[in-house]
Amino acid sequence: MSTFDWANPYPSIRAPLFARNVVSTSQPLAAQAGLRMLLKGGNAVDAAIAAAAAITIVEPVSCGLGSDAFALVWDGNQLHGLNSSGTSPAGWTTDYFKQKHNNLIPERGWDAVTVPGAIAGWVALSQKFGKLPFADLLEPAIELAARGHMVAPVVQKKWNNAIPILKNQPGFAQAFMPHGRAPHVGEQFVFSDAAKTLTKIAESNGESFYRGELAESIVNYAKENGAVMTLADLAGFQPEWVTPIQKNYAGHTVHEIPPNGQGIAALIALGILDKLDIKRFPVDSVEAQHMQIEAMKLAFADTYKWVADEKYMTEVTVKDLLDDGYLSERAKLINMDQATRASHGTPPKGGTIYLTAADESGMMVSFIQSNYMGFGSGVVVPNTGISLQNRGFSFNTSPRHPNCVAPNKRPFHTIIPGFLSKDGKPEMSFGVMGGNMQPQGHVQTLIRMLSYNQQPQAACDAPRWKVNVGMSVDVEETMPPDVRAALLARGHKIENIADSYMDFGAGQFIWKTENGYIAASDPRRDGQAVGY
Repeated sequence: MSTFDWANPYPSIRAPLFARNVVSTSQPLAAQAGLRMLLKGGNAVDAAIAAAAAITIVEPVSCGLGSDAFALVWDGNQLHGLNSSGTSPAGWTTDYFKQKHNNLIPERGWDAVTVPGAIAGWVALSQKFGKLPFADLLEPAIELAARGHMVAPVVQKKWNNAIPILKNQPGFAQAFMPHGRAPHVGEQFVFSDAAKTLTKIAESNGESFYRGELAESIVNYAKENGAVMTLADLAGFQPEWVTPIQKNYAGHTVHEIPPNGQGIAALIALGILDKLDIKRFPVDSVEAQHMQIEAMKLAFADTYKWVADEKYMTEVTVKDLLDDGYLSERAKLINMDQATRASHGTPPKGGTIYLTAADESGMMVSFIQSNYMGFGSGVVVPNTGISLQNRGFSFNTSPRHPNCVAPNKRPFHTIIPGFLSKDGKPEMSFGVMGGNMQPQGHVQTLIRMLSYNQQPQAACDAPRWKVNVGMSVDVEETMPPDVRAALLARGHKIENIADSYMDFGAGQFIWKTENGYIAASDPRRDGQAVGY
């Protein structure tokens, strides 16, 4: 193979896709897997599951067979929410982490692994909405794993960056360092262990993963490495169908999955911005960017203080945080001339791959799954290709916090699918992956589309900012220098934080029209929107 320079020094301008049936993902081969199901007579849910399975193979730097997942599904009549994020092992207590890890939860390794939920999520979606047999949906992924695929540039970069961090984690090198290193761009990567596992999942309709041979492999390896996950932890897991939460913005309704996810942060920020008439400023002006950054900081302050598995949010509820009166008061805290250090409020008491698919029947799917922090825990169960997430790291050990670690509890989650409607009718399935960039990406792209009428691909391509901690904000290099300078003058601390996992996110968008769909795919990944 020619030794090309795989970097592209020029701005990438993608055109939106127009089609009656669409799949949009961060990896072209995964998008094609979904398209195969549509051409086979399947619906948008079948396409989303096939794409989700395939992307565990072609983008393992973001997700795997040990991921968690969430989905929003418009079935043609109403919106459904699925929370398939896993719970903590029954043996996880504050005392467990105090004795074993000095009261800290490790970022990597077995003691960051909660029950993987993605496989159960695929099965639940297929059973409720799918048209094709579940086993058919995994055929493209099995083929990609068994025959191999050529590693794409963005995936390769993230893969290579992960090696120094994860190479010593149990099972990682055997699975993801076939030549003692990350694969090169364009090099063939064969994942035969994952092909065998996917076949077992297909043949058992997912049962093997939670109550069969694969479950035993997971638990035996946990025990071998001193972890406490048990067969009962896996067998007891069930995805949960949930009612989406929502907030109005600019005459539209934005829908998110309720906590334990951080989708509420996007709704809080949009609720604040809806009080401030952002349209009076030009779309790329410093005023518009400053206002959004400040609203996002306020939203994160409340989210990190109050949000957890909703069953444990006893002091402050979702309804409290989204109360219009409370958000109006929060909006008054934004100083248009000066950046501020946001702190949480006390509401009044009341009562990261992302992919999307849509078909010509009107079904639309907003789906996200992730291992968290790239490859996740770094743990890969030998001879299975099951790379496990590290969602347990999102717990804390403070007994007074609603997100304190406890047995059989869902941790705070970053991955969030989004959906947009107007007057009760579906308008767009969308998402932006990448840690805490996700609600920020939701806010920035929605404002561009809804307040400034930018088409989905333009809103996706536009330069982004990312709130970090305190006064720290990252901005993309493509942001105009005068806007960057003006943000600095307002007191924002602009930093260039190298983060191969989150960076500025990657979005996929499918907007519904009377004649079909308009789809956009983020140029920050190897992705593609395909359709017919």
